[in-house]
Amino acid sequence: MRKKYKFLAGIIVFVAGIVSCQKLLPKTPNSEDILDGPIEGLTSEQLAIFIRGDKAFNDEVFTPENGLGPLFVATSCGTCHAGDGKGHPFTTLTRFGQVDSTGNHFLHLGGPQLQNRAIYNYAYETIPPGATSSKFTPPANTGLGFLDALTDGDILALADPNDLNGDGISGRPNWINITSYLHPRANSAIQGGKYIGRFGKKAAAYDLLHQTVNAYNQDMGICSSYEPYDTYNGQVLDPEISNQTVLDVVGYLKTLKAPIQRNADHPDIVAGKNIFLQTSCGKCHVPQLTTANSSIAALSNKTFFPYTDLLLHDMGTGLNDGYTEGTASTGEWRTPPLWGLGLSKNSQGGEYFLLHDGRAKSIEEAILLHGGEAQQSKSSFQQLNATDKANLIKFLESL
Repeated sequence: MRKKYKFLAGIIVFVAGIVSCQKLLPKTPNSEDILDGPIEGLTSEQLAIFIRGDKAFNDEVFTPENGLGPLFVATSCGTCHAGDGKGHPFTTLTRFGQVDSTGNHFLHLGGPQLQNRAIYNYAYETIPPGATSSKFTPPANTGLGFLDALTDGDILALADPNDLNGDGISGRPNWINITSYLHPRANSAIQGGKYIGRFGKKAAAYDLLHQTVNAYNQDMGICSSYEPYDTYNGQVLDPEISNQTVLDVVGYLKTLKAPIQRNADHPDIVAGKNIFLQTSCGKCHVPQLTTANSSIAALSNKTFFPYTDLLLHDMGTGLNDGYTEGTASTGEWRTPPLWGLGLSKNSQGGEYFLLHDGRAKSIEEAILLHGGEAQQSKSSFQQLNATDKANLIKFLESL
């Protein structure tokens, strides 16, 4: 009998221990509260690519022994995109050397990106005399596959370069040259031998392969067969990263889930969305788009909610840094997607650093720094009463 009681007591202690440990463990975050994670409906092969790409993006740290530098900005992809979210002032990039559509005239002096760090016995870069420059805060990564799966026709349908409808908004694509390793999309729009860019602050990256290859080369000094040029002296080097790894990272970025809106049915947030549309913010930050057919079935013919048109807009003198890329003017910026905005603090140290260079410390400050084509919407915001302003901010923070 005594053995039986000892046995029961042991079970009770064991179960109590499990319950106690469960209480100590952190709760699994809700999907809408994080940016990381794959889209639903991936095949086993696509999920394997996602996992490999996730590891390469977030876990692989470069050193001089495996190819870092000699000039660089960061030692890993995840350094600039913690939790796949926006970057911080400490990870903000500096671009320099182009003032108009004639191209970058400082490529021989290290342009377009400043590598402000260097491995031992090498001198880091400084901005050369006469070059204009701009700060670029790293963007969030999520939902990029949906933007990639739009057609050029979808983007052009939103453009109004000559403001034919007279609303003061004249969004247009950034027409860029593409390199030989890029394969144009089916039914690509072409203008003067140039193609539509859709990624980056100025929409100067054609697709996610273009964006990824540039990031490895310009951010970490890692040469690939796609971009074999050393950023230090321009010499052609053997690849320091495999094509498979590059493509795994591209696959990872393509299949990261889109941010999920939180508390969408709350009355204040519903009211805030209506104000967002009434103040014409949705003319540039287009709420809803639909993908075309994609080689990734989970991305095909999907309606999504990015709050962007991927077009360039003149944002006025206050946001004109005197630097540009492609055919964009120095005051033009691609409309940044607003999805995930409310989660930005999670990767930015608990506070906001918004706009292209992180200068705005709150959503309201970011709105008030809008000008140019957004001047009318800003004025409408300024005329709102305190309740309507608060509801608009709540809506934006729910995205």
